[in-house]
Amino acid sequence: MKLHEYQSQRIFAQYGIPVQEGEVATTPQEARALAEQIGCPVVIKAQVLVGGRGKAGGIQWAQTPQEAEAIAARILSLQIKGLPVRKVLVTRAADIRQEIYLGIGVDRAAACPVMMASAEGGVDIEEVARTSPEAIRKVRVDPFVGLRDYQTRYLAKSIGLSPSLHRDFGRIAQGLYRSFVECDASLAEINPLVVTSAGTLLALDAKIVLDDNGLFRHPDLAQLRDIDEETPSERAAREAGLSFVQLDGHIGCMVNGAGLAMATMDLIRHFGGMPANFLDIGGGARAERVAAALRLILADPRVKAILINIFGGITRCDEVARGIVSVLDEVRPDLPIVARLVGTNEAEGRAILERSGYRILTATTLAEAAQKAVAAAQSS
Repeated sequence: MKLHEYQSQRIFAQYGIPVQEGEVATTPQEARALAEQIGCPVVIKAQVLVGGRGKAGGIQWAQTPQEAEAIAARILSLQIKGLPVRKVLVTRAADIRQEIYLGIGVDRAAACPVMMASAEGGVDIEEVARTSPEAIRKVRVDPFVGLRDYQTRYLAKSIGLSPSLHRDFGRIAQGLYRSFVECDASLAEINPLVVTSAGTLLALDAKIVLDDNGLFRHPDLAQLRDIDEETPSERAAREAGLSFVQLDGHIGCMVNGAGLAMATMDLIRHFGGMPANFLDIGGGARAERVAAALRLILADPRVKAILINIFGGITRCDEVARGIVSVLDEVRPDLPIVARLVGTNEAEGRAILERSGYRILTATTLAEAAQKAVAAAQSS
């Protein structure tokens, strides 16, 4: 779950990270009032959960409150990469002497957090990693020990930061690490972290991506979710407790277990098809959840066939079958459905599908199911 810049900024401030003074406006008039309150010049920044705001005209400077109002009106009328701009952040403009990057994420290969710093701040860090990987310095953080002072000193020295700023840099790095851990984040970054003309460090941007699996511990953070970020299908899936990602293919997939779902999608591609979604109904799914999952797939007009692949351990095949039939009774789609039900109560599940009277093909192996689904989609 991504947080907006202003939301991330407020969290960073709680951890002692110096952030630029600013407030959120939803109308041009509010932006003008904030510019008068903060004092010009100010920066007007679109609050959308995508990169490239500056190139899209979503970040602009204003020298007067009247100009701030006009610029805010233009930005609030934008759509950036398909997302409408509903809020702008109005902040005091900073006198920048140097821009650096500071961030922390999860290195899955090393199974630990990694803090990164670069002297090339203010630009897309992925582009820096691609064109100048040597410009990014990294330290691995032992989660049982935490970020150590010698590691922050190494980062500060390696990016050429003035020795007079090493202590402040260390405090900011420690605050960033604590926010990352205590918020159950998968990414926390400041880009840019600037050296001002007064010789101080200031976070001019803020970004936090939360791990959805940790949100049950943070109901206050869960309430910050921006529903504009989600498609209607993804929102419905989240509310139903389903793991769902919409793709560009034509074969709908409903599977229990993320690994099995990935294998199912791989075999569809192997036999010449394209999956329309990733959908994991999870272990122990009851008929109601199965029905919700099938409705999501059927809501996609591009789907030409559906592949249901259930390996019944905790999940009972007869419960899955009841969920399938309940939705078919309600929607009555004219789509071929291929079902592979193996495991707990598989005989009962197959019997329920056979008695339903709907166009459901069965398979005993995943390869057979994928082949049938691809063939059915191609002939639809």
